[in-house]
Amino acid sequence: MSWLRTRLFSTPLNAALTMVLLALLAWGLPPALRWLVLDAVWGKAPAAACDAVRGHGACWAVVAEKYRFMLFGVYPYALQWRPAAVVALLTALLAVSGVKALWRPWLAAVWAAGIALTFWLMSGGLGLEPVRTEQWGGLPVTLILAIFGAAFAFPLGVLLALGRRSRLPVVRALSVVYIEAVRGVPLITLLFMASVMFALFLPEGMRIEQLLRAQVAIILFVAAYLAEAVRGGLQAVPRGQYEAAEALGLGYWKATALVILPQALRVAIPSIVNSFISLFKDTSLVVIIAIFDFAYAVKKSVETDFAWKKYFIEAFLFSILVYWIYCFAMSKYSQRLERELARGTRR
Repeated sequence: MSWLRTRLFSTPLNAALTMVLLALLAWGLPPALRWLVLDAVWGKAPAAACDAVRGHGACWAVVAEKYRFMLFGVYPYALQWRPAAVVALLTALLAVSGVKALWRPWLAAVWAAGIALTFWLMSGGLGLEPVRTEQWGGLPVTLILAIFGAAFAFPLGVLLALGRRSRLPVVRALSVVYIEAVRGVPLITLLFMASVMFALFLPEGMRIEQLLRAQVAIILFVAAYLAEAVRGGLQAVPRGQYEAAEALGLGYWKATALVILPQALRVAIPSIVNSFISLFKDTSLVVIIAIFDFAYAVKKSVETDFAWKKYFIEAFLFSILVYWIYCFAMSKYSQRLERELARGTRR
């Protein structure tokens, strides 16, 4: 009762808002539950079974019927165990990396082995049937673009943030121009540039895969936003910390790596994770340069089949759930990491 009074009914306005929200939930939640769960068609069933309850319940049979196309796109059907293994591998690497006790030098070697295994499974060779990158699609492509984009964009963003605060005019000017130029254009523009214009600067006969071009564009784009997030953290570090590092006789790079950056990154965790979450969702934009990401695979899975086409809402709800699981996990982990790193600091 004490919790209810302090959190929900502390003032007349809060009490009124609580009652209004409870009334809205009482009005909207029962029909939503009936449509989503109670009257829905579950498991593998023909489209005719969904037609019988259309308008009264959701047709989750479309997910059971099309989940392989949704998750793996046009990857060869008989070989889809390979992208499934990649999804499990990358998700496991993310989970292991989230355990602070495992932050050891050998973790970098684990990631290097995981990256090599990822591209071996997806591409084939060395005993596996080769698969062209044009046939890659679905959730593995989304994870590859997001994870490798964040991994390479983060150090570049830190360097840009340090460059923007540098005392060297040329370094500072170049960093400012890059950050402002990239942040001033949408990601779609960079993807088009990477897809169309980048090839014009390559030597004749040289070709770079479309997926790699998109990956480079994403890295360059996200790095500019991470640079501003890190710069905000650097500005939040008290001037006394810089002076203390100088008093200890530390050079610029040692002082930055051992004293300044750890404090700055702790402050910038919410902004950095927000950029990572945006990156994970923005990977869906690669569809404009003909890359078969997860969101587009879900769309095409029902769009190309007339029998299931009318159940696109359920298909998109499935994609929303997958995106939400990864984004929510990143958000909760960032909050936990922020609390752990704040222990022992004065508030």
